[in-house]
Amino acid sequence: MKKKVLATLLATSMVAATLAGCGNSGSEAGGDTSAPAADNSADTAADTQTEAPADASGDSAAADSTASDDAVATLIANTTGPVALTVWASEEDQELTTTLLDNFKAQYSDVEFDITLGSESESTAKDTILTDVEAAADVFAFADDQINELVKAGALQEVVADYTYDVAGENVAGSVEAASIDGKLYAYPMTADNGYFMFYDASVFTEDDVQSLEKMIEVAKAADKKIAMDIANGWYLYSFFQGAGYELSLNEDGSNTCTWNADGATDVAQAIMDACETGVLVQMTDEQQATAIAEGTVAAAVNGTWRAETAEEAWGENYAAAKLPTINVGGKDCQMSSYSGCKLIGVNPHSANVGWAMLLAEYLTNEESQVARFEARGLGPSNIAASESEAVQANPAIAALGEQAAYATPQRVGNNFWAPAETLGQILASGNPDGTDLQTLLDTAVEGITAPVE
Repeated sequence: MKKKVLATLLATSMVAATLAGCGNSGSEAGGDTSAPAADNSADTAADTQTEAPADASGDSAAADSTASDDAVATLIANTTGPVALTVWASEEDQELTTTLLDNFKAQYSDVEFDITLGSESESTAKDTILTDVEAAADVFAFADDQINELVKAGALQEVVADYTYDVAGENVAGSVEAASIDGKLYAYPMTADNGYFMFYDASVFTEDDVQSLEKMIEVAKAADKKIAMDIANGWYLYSFFQGAGYELSLNEDGSNTCTWNADGATDVAQAIMDACETGVLVQMTDEQQATAIAEGTVAAAVNGTWRAETAEEAWGENYAAAKLPTINVGGKDCQMSSYSGCKLIGVNPHSANVGWAMLLAEYLTNEESQVARFEARGLGPSNIAASESEAVQANPAIAALGEQAAYATPQRVGNNFWAPAETLGQILASGNPDGTDLQTLLDTAVEGITAPVE
């Protein structure tokens, strides 16, 4: 078990905390939940502030010789005052997080904690944090596609200390990659299931049927059922173009490189239109899919693990899931790709109690906590041991996500992608009603997607 808190950094971090005088406040939906500000005196900082890990400089042997034999014991020994922390978790995670926080306080009962829990969606965390990084929560959950901007803004403490387990070593490689920038780990993987695949009703489709979108359309049409997908959402539209070999990537300046208008890409656009013109593949948002699945009109849907319960309740023992199917593009069957994604927990480097914030982030993402999150909400663990458990492997949605992983890529895309992609998806899903030349349509979309960042 690796424990790398560097004692030589203690005095430096205390001085930094004292000079900054920074205490965080958390904004819970509907009200202000400000945490107490840190005392600016050097004495108080020395009493309450533990190591604020930073890149070590100087002789590594000297650092090793002063390394703590027990990181947690050192943390506790350097804490004599109350530890105030603010934590942000999604609305859906409030109950579980409350339990985990209570367990954390019980485990370290020798320390007095004042932990405030606020509500903040992982999908909007970045926007809230970047309005005032210093006032943001000490510990917060966020989607991995936000990591670039959070790191650039100085809103994430690099994970250079392991208190209770090896964060990088005990999580699946894809989640560690998603939590890293330029080889440096900046967050704690919490889930590895923020991707999408195909849910389906096994009373309508066989395992062979769902291998091909064309076959699925044929079977669904005969059964008077629909296949739903949010095509007018760049996150899902990506699956068609990437699957056919057309690239989309993020540049260092935040702009995008996109080849969706390269030679042959019009075949992708035509394939999407052809599938939608059957009347079987239909454009539906996540919320619309939930309603249609419950009503029985939709027998298959491209979505994520958050819709597993909806599908299972509607289809019962016929509830099934698989990787995305192939789609015929210009006479060639192409395996549909997808975005992979993780939910992460970050630590605010401006926290008055960075060491405790890091230990809490570890606790909220350790094996036991990830198992608890799977049991409570069905979210797929990033922890290797947790993900290999019999219960997780028996979950159809998680198993399908694992199958799709071979054809998935991390979401790394600039903000200029979303609006043009949405417009393109809407046009293709509706059959290109204005009759715009497909090459012109793609050129226009790519021009917007690759526009310089202002």
